[in-house]
Amino acid sequence: MITMFRLLCLIVASTVFSGSLFAAADADRSREVVLLDRVVAIVNNEVVTRLELDDQVKVATRQLVRQGTPLPQQALLEKQILERMITTRVLNQVGKETGVRVDDAQLERAVGRLAQENKLSPEAFRAALAEDGIDYNRFREDIRSEIVVQRLREREADSRAVVSDAEIDAYLRSQQSTGRNDEFNLLHILVTVPEAGSPEQLKARRARAEEALAKLKGGADFTQVSASYSDAPNALQGGELGWRAPGRLPTIFVQAVATMKPGDLSPILRSPNGFHILKLLDKRSNVEQIVVQQTRARHILIRTNEVVSEAEAKRRLGDIRERVVNGGDFAEFARTQSEDGSAARGGDLGWLSPGDTVPEFEAAMDALKVGEVGQPVQSPFGWHLIQVMERRTEDMTQERQRQMARQAIRSRKSDDAFTEWVRQQRDKAFVEYRLEER
Repeated sequence: MITMFRLLCLIVASTVFSGSLFAAADADRSREVVLLDRVVAIVNNEVVTRLELDDQVKVATRQLVRQGTPLPQQALLEKQILERMITTRVLNQVGKETGVRVDDAQLERAVGRLAQENKLSPEAFRAALAEDGIDYNRFREDIRSEIVVQRLREREADSRAVVSDAEIDAYLRSQQSTGRNDEFNLLHILVTVPEAGSPEQLKARRARAEEALAKLKGGADFTQVSASYSDAPNALQGGELGWRAPGRLPTIFVQAVATMKPGDLSPILRSPNGFHILKLLDKRSNVEQIVVQQTRARHILIRTNEVVSEAEAKRRLGDIRERVVNGGDFAEFARTQSEDGSAARGGDLGWLSPGDTVPEFEAAMDALKVGEVGQPVQSPFGWHLIQVMERRTEDMTQERQRQMARQAIRSRKSDDAFTEWVRQQRDKAFVEYRLEER
């Protein structure tokens, strides 16, 4: 069976399926047309149909069964999935209006990567989708939709989440002063509220959160309650937030989990986005010493293009290597031949830690002894000639802590910004519900 986690992120609307019609096959009588589909929601100038909703409900139900999650009531599940379809439809409309496009070539590459992640050939991947009852063309459009939403996130949130050194320093000081060097494994339920909701709307949404909390306190399965009540994007995955450092959590979450023990539920927490319920699964310390082997290396890079072929680049570097091995000055060749920004420094890249370079370069570099000049090696940037100058073991604990702090703060800022932006787009959209109509 194909791994379904990625597919569950795609509980979204795809192409609009127009009403299906059929006719009685009697040539001697007038044709009788019967409507098989109906509209369950209008989203601006588009519609969501009953067939689309049923398709997504089937996918969600199969996934919940596979996860061993008790199924929520059918009506609740339908409403939750319809809300997600509406939100995704709104975001795709915004993407279309603002020039976000995903062409067929980009789409095929994305589908190909999914097949590789599942260790399947393209043909086997399609067969696995069919076995799970998933139409391949609909699946492709769902992937296209997901890419559009991701690009909107990158544009509206990720690119604007700037983290200063002062914020990192304050974050690290806060951790040291409070002893908060823990990470928390959390489950989360979110009941959203409109940006300018009326008192009646806020009361109704809080009542919904209180109903969810009451079910949890009564022993209901968290993943089932999440699927039934939560408006969070990961609701159908049980509301899993995974391991989060305090910097990746809103302040109200940090304050709540500070006094919680594994297995505890939080009270209802209020934020600008809505009402939240947390469950703490586990916590752990993230303080550990990080010692890595660093390599100081230099290289000569020759890029390939319409004029310089792969074979020509490799041959030129082979000639340079032979001259260096016979006493030539590597640094001088780098200054005159390399097409990298390090050429002015004789190709010196400084001290490199694991992960600082692309895998092809790192693997070739790690295989060399100090002073050795390797054979030409290809990377996405071109062809390289590498020489290892020195090696050392370095304690990277503080640097790693700063990197983790930067990532945590940036992730939190991006999450908050995108959630707020999505809510704004959703509130501006015209939505008419027709799910209850029969």
